[in-house]
Amino acid sequence: MTVRAKFKVTKLSQTEHWDKQKGAIHEVTLMPVSSGSPENAMFYTATPCGQIQLGTINDEAAKHFTLGAEFYVDFTPAG
Repeated sequence: MTVRAKFKVTKLSQTEHWDKQKGAIHEVTLMPVSSGSPENAMFYTATPCGQIQLGTINDEAAKHFTLGAEFYVDFTPAG
């Protein structure tokens, strides 16, 4: 079974990597959607709180996350 949630990028930041050759660590914070459309209202009733925090040193991957962007997140058992 897969559980789908919808999250919105609410914070973007960068910190210096301890190994300066690797560049910055991009940090992305996502929170459940809460309003803005009937679909968001539906997701909010199922996932009213929570947080996802991601970190990457991959500049190309970080470009996919823009402030305010919304993403579906699917939770599927790995085993």
